[in-house]
Amino acid sequence: NEIKRNRLLLEINEKTLSEPMQKNQVFWTSSSVHPDTDKIIPVLFRPPAFMPITLPLVIISSVQHQAKHSFFWQFVFHTYTTAFTLVNGNGTPKAEKYSLQQKQLFLGLGAISYSACIGALPLTFVNRYALKSSLMQLIVRKLLPAPLFGLTSAFTVAMVRSPEFDNGIEVMDRNGKVVGVSKKAGEKAVMETALSRAVLFGTTFFLPEVLMYCMQRARFVKNPRALGPVRMFVVMSVLAGMLPVSFSLFPQCGEIKRADLEPEILSSTEETEFFYNRGI
Repeated sequence: NEIKRNRLLLEINEKTLSEPMQKNQVFWTSSSVHPDTDKIIPVLFRPPAFMPITLPLVIISSVQHQAKHSFFWQFVFHTYTTAFTLVNGNGTPKAEKYSLQQKQLFLGLGAISYSACIGALPLTFVNRYALKSSLMQLIVRKLLPAPLFGLTSAFTVAMVRSPEFDNGIEVMDRNGKVVGVSKKAGEKAVMETALSRAVLFGTTFFLPEVLMYCMQRARFVKNPRALGPVRMFVVMSVLAGMLPVSFSLFPQCGEIKRADLEPEILSSTEETEFFYNRGI
């Protein structure tokens, strides 16, 4: 009810400029409502909830030594991030021959399972063949998680939002008028979001390992028992710093040039620049 009331105040203020609203009210309201469907986003899948939920999952996933435990926690991690992607994706794709929600659910479950298996595969290989050498441990536990989490995070985004470049998304002119449905705009939106997610989690898994290595070499943390809390703080700091970078790496209101759109859209307008909702 409070969200609906704030949205009504926003609409009134845009027309009358009568009563100024605070910036936190505007941000909270805009981040709580889907820009395409105008539906209220569930609390757990709003942008402000992303870090508090993913942070413990990132930490737990990064310290697992058993393949089964690693698979479980990565499955939970990818389940949340995939659901977040689906809820905050572009809401305009339509499908006539099948249920769009059923297809996205099927693709999401497949992508989650595949990503969790890929993430746990190195540990399965090491534990099964008893590879205990320091080099192998360094590769599996320190070097591989970052690219694997980055690639699998991008993969889940591309899979669950694939209907956007299969069916296209709405593009608008400068005045907000919908001029057509473009598959090229949908592909651009999905690829940009996948890249931003890969940068977010790839950096979050890679940079803390580098920083912890430097701290240990410099003997910055002398008490071995303090390494765990320090590592948690470093991971939290990196994720907190990378989250706004990832969300703003590409504009939320994406722009696509006239030359990049389909001919059937261009024939109906003389505009040179078009816009679309990229999603998060």
